[in-house]
Amino acid sequence: MNKKTLRDIDVSGKRVLVRVDFNVPMDEATGVITDDIRIRASLPTIQYLVDVRARVILCSHLGRPKNKPEEKYSLRPVAKRLAEIIGKPVGFAADCIGPQAEAAVKAMKDGDLLLLENVRFRTGEEKNDPDFARALASLADAYVDDAFAAAHRTHASIVGVTRHLPAVAGMLMEKELVTLGGLLRDPPRPFGALFGGAKVSDKVALMENVMHRLDVLLVGGGMAATFLKTKGYEVGQSLIEADLLDTAAMMTKKATGNGVRLVLPSDVVITDEISAKGIARVVPVDKVPANMKIADIGPQTVKAFGAELKACRTVFWNGPMGVYELPQFASGTRSMAELLACLKAKTIVGGGSTAEIVTTLGLAGKMAFVSTGGGASMSYLSGEKLPGVEALLDK
Repeated sequence: MNKKTLRDIDVSGKRVLVRVDFNVPMDEATGVITDDIRIRASLPTIQYLVDVRARVILCSHLGRPKNKPEEKYSLRPVAKRLAEIIGKPVGFAADCIGPQAEAAVKAMKDGDLLLLENVRFRTGEEKNDPDFARALASLADAYVDDAFAAAHRTHASIVGVTRHLPAVAGMLMEKELVTLGGLLRDPPRPFGALFGGAKVSDKVALMENVMHRLDVLLVGGGMAATFLKTKGYEVGQSLIEADLLDTAAMMTKKATGNGVRLVLPSDVVITDEISAKGIARVVPVDKVPANMKIADIGPQTVKAFGAELKACRTVFWNGPMGVYELPQFASGTRSMAELLACLKAKTIVGGGSTAEIVTTLGLAGKMAFVSTGGGASMSYLSGEKLPGVEALLDK
């Protein structure tokens, strides 16, 4: 990695503004955090700064407030949860800039922790307003970005502040870039990728960017219907992207040209209704009725995908295999998650819904790496430059 990290600068006794991603799910009725994995992901960075006696000023967004304070999006519960996890008091400032934030920072001692209120309560955050960025930066002597999941955003707390402070990567940011970057450089082979999710359009750039590094490409989820359609299969009422049929055909041809085995479902779960009332039925892929929809991969496909992945030394997975939110259409996704958790390969899980799935199943700890970034990891693996990374100091 060619960017400086917090270990490359002296922060002892200094005020350090740390951009974290504490955009955690909460129960709106109780305000209780239902999944604290994103808080825990930044603990190495936070603990390091505490250990070197820096004054640690944390900032983050939460949810999508309408550029004004909304109680349900307050970070106050997050400060409380962080204190419980780290076993140390965490101060809370009721604003991210202005007199309240300044007073809270001024009262800090070496090794103290402070969490600022939601940066999206201010209109300047998402607009990357220079005045807001300057005010936020004025609270600190250095800036650490540990919010990889937000690195694809050009926001004030991600990009704007770097114009006023020495800016380096935190440990989570570093781990994300090194791990995902390794997939783009020289991953241990055979290298297999498992893609799912609803749309081909969400994955085209990523697939094209990693294609020449792959040995096997497995396609499930809703996007498989578009690929199956190009092969002449009846996919019934399944969601397909008609404008991407040529693209899917081109990807198939490109895989062949690169010596990549492209494996599509051999059997699928079908239904007449994607809802809690929908009845699931397994059929061979060439027996999908014209009035039915594909809702999951079938058991024979799970076996075939598993056989391919067991031969791999590196596996990347992004996207569910079916309509995972409904139990009768979740078997394929659950089976693949359990299979990946048992592989001897280096298993890397893309962020977003895929990360949520393995976490919910209690399998995150059995994967080599679970990315915290959804859109950010997809953008990075697609070869795009991330504004939040580009703004950091080069080594």
